[in-house]
Amino acid sequence: MTIADKQLQGREIITKAVCGKGRKFSTVTHTVTPPHRPTSILGAWIINHQFEAVRSNDGIEVVGSYDINIWYSYNNNSQTDVAKESVQYVENVPLSYVDSKHRPTTEEVFADIIQEPNCVEANISSSGQSVTLRVEREFTVELIAETKVCVAVLPHGYSDDDKGLVYNFDHDEDFEDLDISLLDDDL
Repeated sequence: MTIADKQLQGREIITKAVCGKGRKFSTVTHTVTPPHRPTSILGAWIINHQFEAVRSNDGIEVVGSYDINIWYSYNNNSQTDVAKESVQYVENVPLSYVDSKHRPTTEEVFADIIQEPNCVEANISSSGQSVTLRVEREFTVELIAETKVCVAVLPHGYSDDDKGLVYNFDHDEDFEDLDISLLDDDL
C-alpha cells in the first residue's frame, strides 16, 4: 500500500522549538587609570566573567560583568603594581531570523559565549596617566518558544499492517546515468 492510498492529511501541532538565533562579535575599549603613573605594561587579563541573557525588543541583550587586571611598572620600571577595575556591559545581539508564528508569552532566551572577553591590546594613553585596553568578545543567542508546525497524519492511525508502507517518489530515473565509481566511499 502506498502512502497516497492512505490519503494523508495535515495537522498543526504546537511544540517548543528554537524560534530565533543570533551571533555577535564585538570589540570594546576600556580606559583604566592606575594609582601610579605607568612606565610600561607588563600584562593585562580579564577574569571573573559572568553574564545572562534578557529579551529586548530588537533581539537579545547579554548583560554581564568582568574584572580587568593590569600589571604595570612605574617609577622608571623600578616598581610594579596591579590595577584592578570591574566593568559592566550590555551587548545587544540581533536575531538573524525569528519564527513569526511563535508564541511570545512562552519565550525563553539563552546566551552562549564563543569567545570569552580577552584583552588583545593594552597601551599607555598619550597623557601617560591611564591605560587603554582593547577587549574582544563573541556571543551566540537563542530564542526558544512554543510554535506551530505542520505534520502529515494518517487519518486512520497506524497499525501493524502498515509495516509495509511504501514511499513512492518516482525519482529512480534521476539516477540512471550515475557513475558509481565517482561516489566517495567515506560517505
